[in-house]
Parts: sequence; C-alpha cells; structure tokens
Amino acid sequence: DLFTWFDVIYSLPDELERAAVWDMRRVLRPGGRLLNNVAAMPSLHGSHSILSSELRRYTRSGLRRLLEGDGFEVERITYTNFSTLPLTASVRMAQRLIGGHQESAAEITLPAAPINAVLSGLLLAESIALKVTDMPAGSSLLCLARKPGIS
Repeated sequence: DLFTWFDVIYSLPDELERAAVWDMRRVLRPGGRLLNNVAAMPSLHGSHSILSSELRRYTRSGLRRLLEGDGFEVERITYTNFSTLPLTASVRMAQRLIGGHQESAAEITLPAAPINAVLSGLLLAESIALKVTDMPAGSSLLCLARKPGIS
C-alpha cells in the first residue's frame, strides 16, 4: 500500500537509481503510493553531501521526470526545509570559498540549544504551511506518487 524511501536514492549510481525506482513500482499494489524524500537543489552540494554519499541532488522537474518515466503518477511534490535555506546556502557557499568540501563531523553536530530551538521553530512553522501550500525552494524534496491502477 505504501513504500517510503527517505534520503537513499540520491546515493545510488545512475543504473541502480533507475532499477530502484522500477523495483519500488514493482512491489506496490495497483493504486499504492510512494513517499520519497531526496536531497534537492544541485547548488547545495557540500560537505554534508560527502557524509551522506550523495551522488546527486534533484530539482522538482528532475524527480518528477524520473518517477513519471517509470510509470508513477506524481500527486504532490514540494521542496522542504525552505525556512532554513538561507542558512544552508550560506554554509555551502562558505565551504566553497574556504577550499571546497570535505568530510566533517560539524555537519552532523547538534547546534547549541537556543539555536536548535529557533531552527526547530522555523521547521515547525514550515510544516504547518506545507499543509496548505508547496514551498518554492528548499534543501530537500518530498514527493508523493501513486502506482496507476485501482486505488
């Protein structure tokens, strides 16, 4: 009925990416749904990308093309993490300016409690907004797609 895949497919080589999408559709019953989250915006490739073995970041149209090309019907696709995008983009730009991307534990370190509270509040507000609208940009893409057939 539902296949979920969060932050995995972007780390697969091209041929395995296509095979994985085909396999997701294969295991779903007709009318079943796929909920997929991926890294977004190729310009945001950075040190975090190295830690996650990221081979690609997607655009909305690129992810749609991938899924529809294998027979899925995209029901909703939206960027997420829009509210923290200025911070993410600034960090990625700074990484480029100081000499490129490298593996760093700082990429997965929890910020100080007050900063974490502010960031959590921003993402909470965004999650409420996502109930009624799609985000125009963000560091991730969340997609709900359906395998054609009986619902």
